[in-house]
Amino acid sequence: MNGRTADHTDPITILGWGHTRFGKLGDQTLESLMGAAAREALEHAQVEARDIDEVVVSHFNQGMDPQGFPASLPIQALPGLRYKPATRVENACASGSAAIQQGLKSIAAGSARLVLVVGAEKMTSNSGPDIQKALASASYVAEEGGPDASFAGIFAQIAQLYFQRYGDKSDALARIAAKNHGYGALNPLAHLQKDLGYEFCRKVSAENPLVAPPLRRTDCSMVSDGAAAIVLASSGLAETRDREIRIRATAHVNDALPMSGRDMTFLEGAARAWKLALARAGLALDDLDFAESHDCFTIAELMQYEAMGLAKPGRGADLLEEGATSLGGRLPVNLSGGLKAKGHPIGATGVSMHVIAARQLAGEPLGAKADGARLGGIFNMGGAGVANYCSILERVR
Repeated sequence: MNGRTADHTDPITILGWGHTRFGKLGDQTLESLMGAAAREALEHAQVEARDIDEVVVSHFNQGMDPQGFPASLPIQALPGLRYKPATRVENACASGSAAIQQGLKSIAAGSARLVLVVGAEKMTSNSGPDIQKALASASYVAEEGGPDASFAGIFAQIAQLYFQRYGDKSDALARIAAKNHGYGALNPLAHLQKDLGYEFCRKVSAENPLVAPPLRRTDCSMVSDGAAAIVLASSGLAETRDREIRIRATAHVNDALPMSGRDMTFLEGAARAWKLALARAGLALDDLDFAESHDCFTIAELMQYEAMGLAKPGRGADLLEEGATSLGGRLPVNLSGGLKAKGHPIGATGVSMHVIAARQLAGEPLGAKADGARLGGIFNMGGAGVANYCSILERVR
């Protein structure tokens, strides 16, 4: 859908946003994280809780938190939300974008003017095996499950297939990791704020072991806690503001769940989502000033370069050697540090990506700054290229 009402005349605005720090937050609960992000978003939007028409909560969970029914949790922090319709949305690692889509549709249908979207996940209080099991449930368990199943193992299989077809791209994966950790060092809300450098990311060592060959620890996003929130509004409500960030277009494409039925060396669902979103926005990829892309693993970012059309299949590594996806290049990708450095609290991720992009367009970046940015792209993925969401954001003024 477009980020517009049914008659396509009234664009939808991100009126305000909030974002907690991501990381191992032992002193925070799922409820406190949601409350903090929601309060900040409402304050930034300059609206009261009682003015919100609908609440949409993004939360993956799958047993990682005992609170399996979180839709009303923001009410404890913001009593004015009591009696508002609130729904929990889940679509694996793309749950945040799915929640935003629901909010957009409510505004487009005319059933809401102001929607609060909150994404959150509390992961780090669980054991490693429990987290592994929860995340693996987002695969096609009938074929890809089992006691040792993990998403690192699934993306390692994808990397192996890609390497078999196009050659060993370990150098390229290390360049992605180093790039994103370099930008993450500039992001005060990132889980890991440390520039690791290419040599550390490239070398297998005790500090950077192979997790699932050929993927090293620095090729894998981190287990994190955190929350993010946005306030969506029909554009007329932003007319008095000195800045306006609009959702110019969106697209959502789901592919088949089993990897056995797909060519896993190319993310076809991602390619279709990008193509649809850009067409709906009336733009070409080169019109964008930056992109936030779903680097759950470095191989995912590499393949997303090719899916978005930045490089031909098998040639994504060339972009890294040219600096095309770094600041000052053709399309800077993950100036926030991406999931790789910023962290990946599952339910928060898609909402976080929209906050990050909106802040970049507002000239208030979390990470490196793309000077004068007016258009940004977001790609959020659930599972192994299964749920594919693309958004195009635009600064209007």
